[in-house]
Amino acid sequence: MNKKSESLRTTEKTSHYNHLEKMSIQQLLNNINKEDHTVPRQIKKNIGAIEKLVKVITTRMKKGGRLFYIGAGTSGRLGIVDASECPPTYGIEHGKVIGLIAGGDAAIRKAVEFAEDDYSGGWNDLKKFKINKKDVVIGIAASGTTPYVVGALEQCRKKKITTGCIVCNSASPVAKQADYPIEIITGPEFVTGSTRMKAGTAQKLVLNMISTAVMIKLGRVKGNKMVDMQLTNNKLVSRGTRMIMDELKVPEKKAALLLKKYGSVRAAIKNQKA
Repeated sequence: MNKKSESLRTTEKTSHYNHLEKMSIQQLLNNINKEDHTVPRQIKKNIGAIEKLVKVITTRMKKGGRLFYIGAGTSGRLGIVDASECPPTYGIEHGKVIGLIAGGDAAIRKAVEFAEDDYSGGWNDLKKFKINKKDVVIGIAASGTTPYVVGALEQCRKKKITTGCIVCNSASPVAKQADYPIEIITGPEFVTGSTRMKAGTAQKLVLNMISTAVMIKLGRVKGNKMVDMQLTNNKLVSRGTRMIMDELKVPEKKAALLLKKYGSVRAAIKNQKA
């Protein structure tokens, strides 16, 4: 990496704070919180870029396309979390939002040495899913330099597959390969280089915005309720019952019976209003 690109990696710059080991617990917590407050302000500067990416994802998914997240370490794990929560929250079928991490599923729990340095690894993982022009691939990398992500996006662009990214440094190699780059410049971390902190928080917030906005635009929310959620535990069954009670103005017992009969909040409401 040349000196110019290294100088752009603000996520690796020295923390604004020193002698952390001498701080009291309260000082540590207050200072971490102070740094965390800067993240939403940086995201606000990028709403326009996020909007563009959401629009293209929504358009592609309406036509049968899929959304892929690809990353390494914390970034990869965040993508997998967001992808895995879409089916139970919004009832979208599995395989429509997919998270990939360098090193495979084993890397979700334990770091796989040098997996992120495999330049062809990301593309090889995408090929297993028969990636095509209908799909959108978002590279997630705090540094914006992860070879696993850079190589995947580069190959996607060569194949005319739409790409986006979420990075926390400006003018990065990852952003260069993204049709829709999102650059949240979070600056130095409280613990120098620990990008699971502010950078990870920024990535998580942006992922929340992207998937939530896309699912709403795909019709997976009614009013402000997740009416297509999967009823996989008692808490969700209770939530679904309350949704039906609120929408149909019926007592709890009847709402519970309707939910059991139709198997989803949407179906229960639709059939009762038909």
